[in-house]
Amino acid sequence: MYRIKCEVKYDGTNYAGYQVQANANTVQAELEKALKKIHKGKHVKTKASGRTDSGVHAKGQVFHFDTNLNIPSSNWKRALYATLPYDIYVSNVDNVDEDFHARYHTTGKEYRYFVRNHPEPDIFRRNYSYHIRKALDVEAMLDACQIIQGEHDFTSFCATRADVKGSKVRTVQRATIEKEGSELVFIFKGSGFLYNMVRILVGTILEVGRGNHRPEKLREMLEARNREAAGITAPPHGLFLWKVDY
Repeated sequence: MYRIKCEVKYDGTNYAGYQVQANANTVQAELEKALKKIHKGKHVKTKASGRTDSGVHAKGQVFHFDTNLNIPSSNWKRALYATLPYDIYVSNVDNVDEDFHARYHTTGKEYRYFVRNHPEPDIFRRNYSYHIRKALDVEAMLDACQIIQGEHDFTSFCATRADVKGSKVRTVQRATIEKEGSELVFIFKGSGFLYNMVRILVGTILEVGRGNHRPEKLREMLEARNREAAGITAPPHGLFLWKVDY
């Protein structure tokens, strides 16, 4: 038996998220459908670094699966390309030790969220960035980013319906915003993230950019440990799982 590690990119626009769901098409379902075809009808289970929500994209998602097929990595890549839909692409394939696990062996993740801050929409970016017409105070938002860096209890920035067990303490190693023309790129790198944490952080920091909160308000939100203390959840289509570290 061989264990195969894959890096996959996908456009999440037409999917109900990554993880398999009843009565909905997902990225995982498409991956397993492709693997079933390659394995002549035998179901192959995949394990990913984590799940992404409906409409969320990935540039660097990672998953693994076990197979009895002895196929070179380059041939796996070609076979998957030939069987997957156009909006899912396996960019890298490696043979790994049998104890490797795509989820449990992660050491960190990077997410990026794209915001178009311009009076006019860009219809060609409508599925990949959140359009905000009103000018945002980027310096104030950068100050807010500084506050969330480090180790904190992020209960206020976790969806209330999340089934997170145990501590909600997480370490954000990097939180910043880069400006590329009219597009703002929010970058979050950390040891791990709670359910909807990045989207709630973005939604809250955007409220700072709109002048609804001072940057220092985020300290109070963190200390409150209550979802109602933080801001809105930004929509999913601007979010990308950018990179997973091992």
